[in-house]
Amino acid sequence: MRRTGLVHTRHQSLEIWQSDLATEFRVAGAVHASFHRHRFLTGLAWDLIAAGALLGGNDPPRSVLMLGLAGGTAFRVLRHLLPGCRLTAIDIDPEIVNLARQHMELDALGIEIIIGDAYPWLAQNPRTFDVVIDDIYLAGKTDVFRPRAWDVGLLDHLRRAVAPGGVLAVNLVTGAGHRTMQSLTRRVLREAFPVVRSLKSAEAMNEVLVAGDVVAPRGRLADYADAFTGWRDRMYWDRLEVRRIA
Repeated sequence: MRRTGLVHTRHQSLEIWQSDLATEFRVAGAVHASFHRHRFLTGLAWDLIAAGALLGGNDPPRSVLMLGLAGGTAFRVLRHLLPGCRLTAIDIDPEIVNLARQHMELDALGIEIIIGDAYPWLAQNPRTFDVVIDDIYLAGKTDVFRPRAWDVGLLDHLRRAVAPGGVLAVNLVTGAGHRTMQSLTRRVLREAFPVVRSLKSAEAMNEVLVAGDVVAPRGRLADYADAFTGWRDRMYWDRLEVRRIA
């Protein structure tokens, strides 16, 4: 890949890296969105997010809300697996959405895209979804960070958006500087939901927590494995780890 552009939006500085088949958006030295013309999975956080969306009591999910769209990488996986699912996303940065339209075929996914600040929008939202995904991170000078700490209001708004039988999935960056938020999120979700499961992979520096009244174990993902015909996609899917948080 080679760097083909540098874009300063109101919210982040973004590098565009491209090859003949792939495009990446990189922010603060990390890959922020990824697109490949012939592959779906990357071994990174988007695989975990997409897999987590499949573990709820409503199988298959009929509607998914994502807070924080960026380039739509996880939604590309979900559109492949769930062609009839209603996908809705909210993102604060219209410029990165437009870049994804230009470079990552975002419009082909049929997403309802809302431009705005996700948490105030969520506070006023009357709709419910089978899956609600919280993937909101902002870019600092050297690392990403969650823009809002857990509080009663935030959790209530998220839970209200989850339909009966649905799940809440939260993507967390792991490693130095992120352990406090990771531990806090685990505790908050364990206290609020009957079941919490953790999804990880060997390559990802992330953990996705999936919480709900019903959260399926790893075997649910096997039902979707045949949708991946490429050996690399199948390898990444088979290597996803799912375990229950006690």
